[in-house]
Amino acid sequence: MVQLRAGNPQQKGSRPGPAYAYNIKALRDRDMLIAAQAEQSYERFVSQWKARRQKTGTRAPQSGGRK
Repeated sequence: MVQLRAGNPQQKGSRPGPAYAYNIKALRDRDMLIAAQAEQSYERFVSQWKARRQKTGTRAPQSGGRK
């Protein structure tokens, strides 16, 4: 409305919305490839995780605790 009052011409017709890109198969395929690569990278990252050793020593929490 403000644009019309400022003297700009009226815009007619429908413009493609943000989801329009998914009508283009090449863009969908590219997004699928990026997602697959990210998933593979995450799986590699997680597979290299190692469990931590339990802490021992004076500052470690005591199992059993005091009552």
